[in-house]
Amino acid sequence: MPPPNGAESAIATTLGPGNYTMIVAGKGGASGISLSEVYDLDAESSASSLANLSTRGFVDTGDDVIIAGFILGGNNAGARVLVRALGPSMSNAGMANVMADPVLELHNSNGMLVAMNNNWKEEDEASISTTGIPPTDPREAAILAAVPQDNYTAIVRGAGGSVGVALVEIYMVR
Repeated sequence: MPPPNGAESAIATTLGPGNYTMIVAGKGGASGISLSEVYDLDAESSASSLANLSTRGFVDTGDDVIIAGFILGGNNAGARVLVRALGPSMSNAGMANVMADPVLELHNSNGMLVAMNNNWKEEDEASISTTGIPPTDPREAAILAAVPQDNYTAIVRGAGGSVGVALVEIYMVR
């Protein structure tokens, strides 16, 4: 699947189980909006599979939000996913300008809102806690959902129009 534009980049490689980081930067220090994609092309035949994806970025107002998409396909009927939007807890790792109160939306391929969360402890604290990876700050957002095969979009916005750096994470929960 080569990129449609010669100015775009791609890496095709086989990775063993582990943690990996992809860094996207503009040529010559240029900035803008990018689309980063990760495909697990041998999930059906491999002993390992994609377990988590995350991306960090600056969330502004209006349409300048973080959008993370994922597709559930293959031979399964669906999956349990935990989607988290972090902000305040990243300051514990020295991150500056973090979003004080992220809001998380999960949409299906029809654009229909599947779930929305502002403060994770106010919705489904018990179930999210049993995953072993709940957010550490009560102002952060999380959605735990059993979803069928489809294309999904997670959108991170700031509560009350707030802005800042946020992290959106998508976990396949077993």
